[in-house]
Order: sequence, then C-alpha cells, then structure tokens
Amino acid sequence: MATLPAQFTSMLARHPEFDGLAAALCGTPPEVSVRLNARKTDTTPQGYVRVPWCPTGIYLPERPAFTFDPQLHQGLFYVQDASSMVLRHIASRLSEEAGPMRWLDACAAPGGKTTAIADALPDGSLVHAHEYDPRRCAALVENLERWGCPATAVTRGDTAQLSRLRDFYDVISVDAPCSGEGMMRKEPDAVAQWSQGLVQSCAATQRRILQNVWPALRPGGVLVYSTCTFNTTENEENVLWLCNEFGAEPVDMGLTAFEGVVGDISGHGLPVARFIPGRIRGEGLFVCVMRKPGDAAPARVSMPRKFRAATLPDWLNGDFTGVADDTRLYALPAANAAEILAIPEARTRGIYIGEVKGRDIIPSVALARSTALRRGAFAEYEADLATALTFLRGEVLHLGTETPRGIILLTYREHPLGFVKNIGNRANNLLPDNRRIISQIPSPLPQPIFI
Repeated sequence: MATLPAQFTSMLARHPEFDGLAAALCGTPPEVSVRLNARKTDTTPQGYVRVPWCPTGIYLPERPAFTFDPQLHQGLFYVQDASSMVLRHIASRLSEEAGPMRWLDACAAPGGKTTAIADALPDGSLVHAHEYDPRRCAALVENLERWGCPATAVTRGDTAQLSRLRDFYDVISVDAPCSGEGMMRKEPDAVAQWSQGLVQSCAATQRRILQNVWPALRPGGVLVYSTCTFNTTENEENVLWLCNEFGAEPVDMGLTAFEGVVGDISGHGLPVARFIPGRIRGEGLFVCVMRKPGDAAPARVSMPRKFRAATLPDWLNGDFTGVADDTRLYALPAANAAEILAIPEARTRGIYIGEVKGRDIIPSVALARSTALRRGAFAEYEADLATALTFLRGEVLHLGTETPRGIILLTYREHPLGFVKNIGNRANNLLPDNRRIISQIPSPLPQPIFI
C-alpha cells in the first residue's frame, strides 16, 4: 500500500469521526461481498454474515475466482461493495408508499447501484440508467442484461442531455465521479492521483452534473446524492449548494441508526450518512437524500421518434409490447412502454429479444437471462460445470444424440445461461463475442461459491 498523502491525512486528523481510518486504509484488506438476485433465486445461503442494510447482501470470507462461476454470468449474484448496497435500502424506503416510480440513475456504470435499485422497486417501475464513458456503458449494459430487469433503458453521453426530460422522474440518483478517497484501500491509483486540486475539480464536476439533472426531477421528487469519498468539499458542501441554489430539502433516512455509520462532520447538522472503513465492513461512501420543492405528478411522455411495432414470439411471461429497430427485436413491459420509448437515443430498452433474420428470430443471451423468460418456450439442456464454462468461452458444444435439434436453452443448476443451436453433430454457440470469457479455464475447475 502506498503512503497516504500528507494533506489527506491532515484532513482526517481534523475530524474525530475518522479516527482509525488511515490505519484501516493501510493495514486491512478490503471486504468481499455479493448481493443476491432475489428475483432469480430464493436460496438462502447458510453460514454467511449478512450486510446489515441489505437483506440480500452477504460477506464472503475470501475472494473466489468469480469469472469462472457461471452463476455470476447468469445474474444470480452481483459482486458489490457492501457500503454501496445501501442504495437498495434507500430505494425500498422510498417505494414503501409511493408505488411504481420512474427512477433515473444518472452515473450508473458499472451497474451495481442500478441493479440494487431495481431490486427494491415495485412492479411497474422504470429504471433509466445513464453513463458518460463508452467502455463503462458497455459494462453497464452487460450487467443489467445479466440481472434480467425488463423495465430498463440505458443511455450514454453528457448528463446535459437529460435535462430535456423535464419533470420526468420521481427519483434521480447521482453517484458522482469523485476523488476516490473511499477506494484507497482497494485501488492504489486512488492514492497516487489524490490532490487538493483533484478534490476541487471533482466538486465542480459534481455540481455541473447535479445542475444538469435537476430539471428532470419532478417537483416533490427525490434526489439521492452519493460519492465514494470522505471530504466535506465534495459532500456536505455540495449538499448545501443544492439547498441554496435550488431549494433542495434534505430528508433523514435514518441511516446513522446502523452501527458504525457516521453523520454530518461539517457542523451544519445535515441528515447525511458516511460509511467509513474500520467502522463498518465496507469501503468509503457518502450519501444524502434530498427532496425537490413542490408537488406534481411526473410529466406526460411524448415520443420523439416513431418505432416500428412488432409481433413478439410466445417466449415471455407477462404483458409486453413488441418494437423493432432495424433487425433487432425488443419487448417492453406494457405498463412502461410509452415511458421507455420517450427516452431518446437509448442504447438498449426493455428486453432485447434477438435478431430478426428472414422469418427466424435468433434469440439473444439477454432473453435467456431475463426474469421474464417463459420456461418451456425452448427445449433445455442442463449443463455441468465444464460444459457451462465451455459455453462461456464461446466454444462449440457437443450435447449428445438424444438432444433435439434447433435452438436449445442451456441451463446450469436449473437456471438459464444462454442459447445454442444444435445441428446434430455439434451445437453452435450463440453467445456474442463480447460476452465471452477470454481467460483460460484453470485446472482443476474452480467450484461455484454458494448458490
């Protein structure tokens, strides 16, 4: 571990709440935690410690080879820092009496907080995930695909474009890019790059993002602001700026009731929460919930461009609307279809069903991993671990002469993994290149963790 910057440790010394933090950052290993997908599995692992603020989060004793666990690719769990799982708790609290809602996650990649939010929202809700960076956006799309959330849309670009959806969202979360102080234990680069100048630059960027998204929040709606850093410049001072600039009203979510979670350190008495390594089992996180003044229903939607209606095959459970974009077929939850289509320039929307080729539809891996897939729509083949990993490598499979020809849903431990096309002497792999494991499979095969 690199030596912590002197200016950083000086800042810590000014606040007794940070006592022991420097030692935790330098002398203790990061925690390993995962969040289970309750919409896909009701398995309750035994012998694991639960994350206090997340009923589906558990700590692992060590970090296994996640890449070679098919259950990760199936979306049965997500590897996520325990502190970040608090977004699930917040989403659950906000939706207790509100019912279905429109939620924008404005800095969403790689998708951990987005999937945590989607887990907690009631049916009929819409989650719009937005990301600026192209590579991180690709990871976001893949992780949402694995998680199997039907009522989602993903966009990419500057957050300035989001202001066009004025008064559209009930909730907006901004997990803002920051100086990364909370990641110093996990990421050596966070130590090397830190400076007071970086802190000031990040604070300015955070305010620009908040200013961009504020018009998209309906009056009476809620903004959830978070960073993975400790200083007040990027945290309490930005909260106060929102209050002074836009009349934001901080809301007490009671998060400091969790053991080890610290409140405001600026002296302003704001209802904020800090997750500090050494006090809690997780990395650094700051979060504050604020309400926009006024009260109004979300704005009515208007679709900026037309989509071609399309007939869906009988592959899904539930009520869906079919749309096609060139040769790609999508299924949108009927309750959210107009809202999803109103989001301009979406990279993906709803469930990507597959590619239309003549009279055929080549089903996608997104369909296989969707929670809306109708089991029984395809012939299935239950793979062992070696076969599942062969599939994830993108290699040809041999399923045996008793397996029917045509499109086959490959399953592992009875959960969908993806599609192959069995032609008799072999099964062609339909997993896209960008979804495949590049690393060589180790020998002996690593065993899946717990589900």
